[in-house]
Amino acid sequence: MKMQRLLITLAVVNLGLLLFLLLSHIGPVLAPSVALVVRGRALEIVDEHGRVRASMQVQPAETFKPTGKLYPETVILRLIDPHGRPEVTIVASEQGAGLSFVGDSDATHILLEADGTDSSLKLTNKDGRQQLVKP
Repeated sequence: MKMQRLLITLAVVNLGLLLFLLLSHIGPVLAPSVALVVRGRALEIVDEHGRVRASMQVQPAETFKPTGKLYPETVILRLIDPHGRPEVTIVASEQGAGLSFVGDSDATHILLEADGTDSSLKLTNKDGRQQLVKP
């Protein structure tokens, strides 16, 4: 008889502990805090195969060796096709900005530029024909 009472008492205590644990965790589920800013030197977005499909980076200032022209620090955003070719590129520096779109071949493209005090729109077809629009 004493063994049966002990087992019933343990069962009741276990049930009480179970209810306490369940009821103590009921309440709103809070998501972890979200960072307001993501900081880094570069950003890459990859597809399910690990190929980079979009990238954003800061290129340091550098001198173009053949001409000796100094290019300032530049921010570059690229949207890349599945074959690794940049289809859309946005470039920004202290000298100006540019936007380019590439068609099915590198020969087909649109380039919109604001460089210093000049701006232009250059359209190029696959056959090499170009149209340059300047104000």
